[in-house]
Amino acid sequence: MARWGRFAAAYAGMALFAALLALALRGSLPLRTAAWLPLESPRDVLYSLALGACFGLLVAVGTRVCVRRFAWAKNLHRELRPLTRGLTGVGIFWLAVTSSLGEELLFRGLLQPWLGLWFQALLFGVLHQLAGTSRWVWAGWATLVGFVLGSIFALTGSLAGPLAAHALINGLNLSYLRSHDTEPPHGLGGLLGSRG
Repeated sequence: MARWGRFAAAYAGMALFAALLALALRGSLPLRTAAWLPLESPRDVLYSLALGACFGLLVAVGTRVCVRRFAWAKNLHRELRPLTRGLTGVGIFWLAVTSSLGEELLFRGLLQPWLGLWFQALLFGVLHQLAGTSRWVWAGWATLVGFVLGSIFALTGSLAGPLAAHALINGLNLSYLRSHDTEPPHGLGGLLGSRG
């Protein structure tokens, strides 16, 4: 099994764990919560999906803009890029789907009703650290994203939007990481490499 397959299996296990724990503790899957907006079904799911899709696309476009304009984003991109080595389109799809299911069921669906919006976002961010100089940039970014995903869940009462947003963000950004190299092209050096 490819490396991405092990990650996808771990995320699927996380989703199963969160679902079973929610069933044992609450008697239902963690797909709904009391909403800030008084929306009837299926409007709650549709609003959630619309907000999630908009946020997911905004983050994906914002990622590309930040990588082009800011050194911190370019450095983070460089540090995350090796994780996509050998990743196929099928791998990107399954990682996007399983990471969305696992993390949203656990953080927003299961933990947010108990810990609250801010604490689940902070925990989400802290657990997204990576080795390297960009560890706190990545953790801060994940905290902010976790807060917005949690807000969509709280606003609409439906986990559909956070699930869609998370899958979009991960799918589009993994594709971008895999295909976009931020390293400048290296010249030949000496007389052959100089232009004048």
